[in-house]
Amino acid sequence: MADAAVPGARVKVRFAGQDVDGFVVERASTSDHTGSLRPLRRVVSPEPVLAPEIARLSQTLARRYAGARSDVLRLAVPPRHATTEKVPSPARTPAPLLASPTTWSEVEHAGAFLRHLTTGGAPRAVWSAAPADDWPAMVAEAVAATYAGGRGALVCVPDRRDVARVDAALTSVLPGHHHVCLTADGGPAARYRDFLAISRGARRIVVGTRSAGFAPVHDLGLVVLWDDGDDLHAEPRAPYPHTREVLLARAEQQGTAALLGGVARTPEAQQLVTTGWAHELTVPRAVLRHRARVEAVPAEDRSVGTRIPRAAYDAVRRGLTTGPVLVQTPRAGYAASLACDTCRAPARCSACTGPLAQAGPAQPPRCRWCGHDEAAWACATCGARGLRAPVRGEARTAEELGRMFAGTTVRSSSGDRVLDRVGPAADIVVATVGAEPVADEGYAAVVLLDTWLTLARDDLRVAEEALRRWLNAAALVRTGGHVVAVGDPAHPALQALVRWDPAGFARREVDERAQAHLPPAARMATVTGDLGALDDVLHLLDLPQGAEVLGPVPVDEEHRVLLRVPAPAGEALSHSLGDLQRLRSARKLDPVRIQVDPLSI
Repeated sequence: MADAAVPGARVKVRFAGQDVDGFVVERASTSDHTGSLRPLRRVVSPEPVLAPEIARLSQTLARRYAGARSDVLRLAVPPRHATTEKVPSPARTPAPLLASPTTWSEVEHAGAFLRHLTTGGAPRAVWSAAPADDWPAMVAEAVAATYAGGRGALVCVPDRRDVARVDAALTSVLPGHHHVCLTADGGPAARYRDFLAISRGARRIVVGTRSAGFAPVHDLGLVVLWDDGDDLHAEPRAPYPHTREVLLARAEQQGTAALLGGVARTPEAQQLVTTGWAHELTVPRAVLRHRARVEAVPAEDRSVGTRIPRAAYDAVRRGLTTGPVLVQTPRAGYAASLACDTCRAPARCSACTGPLAQAGPAQPPRCRWCGHDEAAWACATCGARGLRAPVRGEARTAEELGRMFAGTTVRSSSGDRVLDRVGPAADIVVATVGAEPVADEGYAAVVLLDTWLTLARDDLRVAEEALRRWLNAAALVRTGGHVVAVGDPAHPALQALVRWDPAGFARREVDERAQAHLPPAARMATVTGDLGALDDVLHLLDLPQGAEVLGPVPVDEEHRVLLRVPAPAGEALSHSLGDLQRLRSARKLDPVRIQVDPLSI
């Protein structure tokens, strides 16, 4: 097996009485293992799919997230497709001559950043995109600058729609076949084919979702992460690494440039600026004022059924004279909840007392618990039969706007009916959060409805997430567009939106969380399981000095303990939790789920 068992190859090893999969990490003439060594059972494939830098990264992330290295490798290396492996990858295409970047012209210090990329430097920046920015084109130009310097680049975005936009921008900036897109849409064969093209060095530019963060790009010079606040960047499988931490670890280990971009800014990204790890890339305040006019208006009296204030109505009316208008609403569907129109008591099912909802204007109210239709509903409190919808979905919103603006086309985008793009026609587009289509020439106006509902969730990141959602929608306006948010103008998140100040809001969040000993000023971990298993955990766990144990508290059918330490002790906490996992596995104790730095607590 000497010729086939090369570093990075897949092998089979006999372990605990069964054949298990493994990788050759390196070959050496001696071992520090004091016990007996087992021979390889066989080499599955001589293809070196585990690059040395990814092997080191897997070890780093396993320590960081108190997980097993095998779990990280399962995320990093796709399953083998034997037929695809036999097909040679295409030849590498020479880098074309590039024009000077144009989309970054109004961003302060962007010229120096791009020059460093071209000359082989490793600058690190946190970039706040402005309204009407063509961010995919800007990412493509940064990648092209790196590629012109003879190095590869890796771009991670939240979802396939963003992948498609960056793919189109790269094809425009770098004509020919220079990059691959790593997504699950093409199936296992196509994904493995693209992975091999990267692993073999045939392609050195990668665009993809969170799993693309492990792509073994040759001569990696730049890692790019767009919208790190999106929860799609949080891996739902153990050990639950976040794409931001994956790319930052790669930038540290491989000495690459790093670009964290987004319309909004997370406290974690702001912390990178505060500590000096990265520099800011922003546009001047004068440019922001020219790009968009943003205002927040209070909702009028709901008792008369008014939902769209006069200022928002006027913004839609004026916007329709020049182009499409986007209306963002937090809820999908028609009427997600119903109440008595007379006494405002919640409408309940007569069969099981469950909450009632309405799926469409011609459909009767239906119980969300048992599915019972309430065609002849009457209020149990006052006896009235009229119903109202305190929370209205995107379908009901589209219906109301269609009545207000007769003769105007109203289009919906939500759920499984998501529009990718809309043209320049003067249509109204009603979209839920994250389903906003891109307008070819930008939206003339953007209206954000029911902002109070976005802020009503019970979560540490509720204000941060609300501002991110509003900014992402507002950034779709064309230059000179108008943005109207309906809500409490005094709320700090809405004030940050009106000022278009995501950096200032992030600084405030960092300061407030530091006072409350919350991330990113502190490091946290959750341990979830039954009460007996949690008692064992607290008995066996060797916590670092200054650690706090909060809980246990019930979560669904289990219980959870929250562990909190100051940020400098985060590595010690991860080390202790990793030792605990190995000890519990060796003793075959009841399983628990450990998450280090969970996205939501």
